[in-house]
Amino acid sequence: MVYAFRLKPGQDLKKEINHFVQQKNIKAGWIATAVGSLTQYQLRFANQEPGAKANGHFEIVSLTGTVSINGSHLHLSVSDSTGRTIGGHLLDECIVYTTAELVILASDQMEFIRAKDGTTNWEELQVITKED
Repeated sequence: MVYAFRLKPGQDLKKEINHFVQQKNIKAGWIATAVGSLTQYQLRFANQEPGAKANGHFEIVSLTGTVSINGSHLHLSVSDSTGRTIGGHLLDECIVYTTAELVILASDQMEFIRAKDGTTNWEELQVITKED
């Protein structure tokens, strides 16, 4: 399945993606492409607990990850007016400036869940394949 949608100024990128995934009951999906702009980002960097937040005008240069009603894992990269690019784990409070255009692909042959499996301290992706 292919889903395409647009977010409008003032909307929260992560919250709206999660809302869309819940609304469409997507059990196994991934971001195919995304473009747009933000007036604020909040990202969590590798091996850091708190998020880093900045205000200004930023272009979305990359959004990637898996989405599911059982939990999503998304990474975002943004660039500022000088082209300086920063990226990390997508958190709430990434606010759309003019637009965010997203395409999500999904499969009904799988289900993504998040569970601790003993390899890390976090709930990691577990893929359940459905029989035909």
